Amino acid sequence: MSSLPDYQCDVLIIGSGAAGLSLALRLAQQQHQVMVLSKGPVNEGSTLYAQGGIAAVFDEADSIESHIEDTLIAGAGLCDREAVSFIARNARHCVQWLIDHGVAFDRETQPDGAQRYHLTQEGGHSHRRILHRADATGREVETTLVSQALSHPNIHILERTNAVDLILSDKIGLPGPRRALGAWIWNRNREQVETCCARTVVLATGGAAKVYQYTTNPDVASGDGIAMAWRAGCRVANLEFNQFHPTCLFHPQAHNFLLTEALRGEGAWLTRPDGSRFMPDFDARAELAPRDIVARAIDHEMKRLGVACMYLDISHQPAAFIRTHFPMIYEKLLTFGLDLTRDAIPVVPAAHYTCGGVMVDQHGRTDVDALYAIGEVSYTGLHGANRMASNSLLECLVYGWSAAKDIHQRLPATEAVASLPAWDESLVDDSDERVVIQHNWHELRLLMWDYVGIVRTTRRLERALRRISLLQHETDEYYAHFRLSSNLLELRNLVQVAELMVRSALARKESRGLHFTLDYPGSLPDAQPTVLVPEHYKNR
Repeated sequence: MSSLPDYQCDVLIIGSGAAGLSLALRLAQQQHQVMVLSKGPVNEGSTLYAQGGIAAVFDEADSIESHIEDTLIAGAGLCDREAVSFIARNARHCVQWLIDHGVAFDRETQPDGAQRYHLTQEGGHSHRRILHRADATGREVETTLVSQALSHPNIHILERTNAVDLILSDKIGLPGPRRALGAWIWNRNREQVETCCARTVVLATGGAAKVYQYTTNPDVASGDGIAMAWRAGCRVANLEFNQFHPTCLFHPQAHNFLLTEALRGEGAWLTRPDGSRFMPDFDARAELAPRDIVARAIDHEMKRLGVACMYLDISHQPAAFIRTHFPMIYEKLLTFGLDLTRDAIPVVPAAHYTCGGVMVDQHGRTDVDALYAIGEVSYTGLHGANRMASNSLLECLVYGWSAAKDIHQRLPATEAVASLPAWDESLVDDSDERVVIQHNWHELRLLMWDYVGIVRTTRRLERALRRISLLQHETDEYYAHFRLSSNLLELRNLVQVAELMVRSALARKESRGLHFTLDYPGSLPDAQPTVLVPEHYKNR
């Protein structure tokens, strides 16, 4: 049965981080009507918690070519050079757009009295090129964008809403190529499913690090956009490359608190429990090696010594310098009884970033007409087998700009539909077995951590795939028979993304970047992305 949609807009953006909000503001300034879905409060997401900064060439001693080469090296031979060049060459004007909209990056005074941006250095970068706001850059970016989006008359933000699935033209019997018409929305405020009709839909849902038991990501990072795009028929790529941030705080009362790479950029050492450094034993760049190398080194030393953590120590730097450059981290650690100016801080690796995702072109277009994907949900070719620090927020901004241009040009020829199919709940019941969701949730995250972690084997991956298949069957059965909940929607998406990650890992018969397997420890001479096509898995 079809009916008038609950909401109508020109562009529906699913996700409210840097990618989604920068796109929303650019489109709204072109007089397009934009709706933004946020799973929680509008500012809750991975952007808010980004500490390090945004990579862009603002120093005369640096160069775009150097930024490109550093990214290619960090990506372990798997980056798309054209995509890297596109993003690096558009970095400065996209960051300047942020500055023009009120983002206040830190500045420093030169000996001649002139002011310039304070640039820091992080792993994989050969120059200082990270613009930042102390150690809380993401908070500065997110709060600035949120305040402007909330006050813009052309932007309507729906908080506490989950996208259930995309509404596709071929699924409701419309002729022509498959295109996105909108989405079904689980409105948690009203506890009901609603429909949104849009001429264009954009996935800006972030990554899927919540598929792992230990992660630096907030709870909303459950792979929703990747799963929805896959169900809609979009290809995905490189989902075997899950970046583990090397330095997550190891403390029983800490909840996914990471210690920014900028600490190592400003001289922090990684040490064993006895205080000795170990990174020089693994890489000539020591603490400034790319994240995949640092995370494996920490994992190796923990297993070799049989200890629960390694340590991050910047106490040899002046206390005033530490408090000035890392005020948020300093204050947070004090609440756990740790003093960054005096103590070595216990750290472990934790799942941090999804380097693969939905395949897109240079404008963020997916395989489905009128459907875009930008930010961490997407695969652009920038990150290759390992993301270089502070390129993630940059990717959000550049594709927010690029997608906005393309959508603006295409919207006049994109027609909206008059009605959409209503959500049918006539055959479902309220569940009295919600413990099933919680049990499957915990089992999935634990098996992904144990079997699809920093070091892998084919046997572990095959074991993981068997268990995930069972969890998928149970989750699909539950989804078909009971009314929706946020936990059920997220579990459904996480199980789907977990399967894609494992299938991608099994397909790569080598070790490269973030994917290290004991069965294939060497790298192949010809690096190729892992691409999964939905049609190939319909009957599995």
